[in-house]
Amino acid sequence: MLLTIDVGNTHTVLGLFDGEEIVEHWRISTDARRTADELAVLLQGLMGMHPLLGMELGDGIEGIAICSTVPAVLHELREVTRRYYGDVPAVLVEPGIKTGVPILMDNPKEVGTDRIINAAAAADLYGGPAIVVDFGTATTFDAVSARGEYTGGVIAPGIEISVEALGVKGAQLRKIELARPRSVIGKNTVEAMQSGIIYGFAGQVDGVVARMKKELAADPDDVTVIATGGLAPMVLGESSVIDEHEPWLTLIGLRLVYERNVSRM
Repeated sequence: MLLTIDVGNTHTVLGLFDGEEIVEHWRISTDARRTADELAVLLQGLMGMHPLLGMELGDGIEGIAICSTVPAVLHELREVTRRYYGDVPAVLVEPGIKTGVPILMDNPKEVGTDRIINAAAAADLYGGPAIVVDFGTATTFDAVSARGEYTGGVIAPGIEISVEALGVKGAQLRKIELARPRSVIGKNTVEAMQSGIIYGFAGQVDGVVARMKKELAADPDDVTVIATGGLAPMVLGESSVIDEHEPWLTLIGLRLVYERNVSRM
């Protein structure tokens, strides 16, 4: 089986693939202070519960693919693969790794590896042109050309960041549950904040995507818009431009990149 690990700024998502099928997944908090040994214990605890894997760390794992937006965590995961999975082929997405995605940016090294991985998965699953909207710590919009090239994107504050900022900076506001309110016009402060977040972000997505489509393709209707990320379900029902929802897009991209590199190792 292939273990895929996507380390984000807030959460880390792990997926277990049997061939092309994802058979198990986990979401944990990202903590840059965790050591390699602590991460190994955490992995053992999660995977030890799966019926297809053995109780010993590494049993049943035939390959590992990792991408990380947190350098400190990537460093520790590199140590995990060396110490605890020494005989298992491991692909850590970084410069020199073959992704299959040409990056048409002023400085390709600035682009987060998760965004390139998403582009690879989008091109493979849906073809281009495409736009990936990833609802994470930041809400990112990534453009994939008809040729499968990464052509650029947009970065906006994420939903949780915005909620937290309102609670911290608003003297009479507080942190709220991310839930859909009864109506757009809130009847109390909590519902008013929920409405602003849910419908405000849906409007942002619709507006940004519409502008990106015009730049990306001669016919905007040719562009497929894919939503991913842990908070995507909050906006899916309110956005009018999202065509596909693929919650495991990054994990699928990691599987593709692993397959493109493992034969070279």
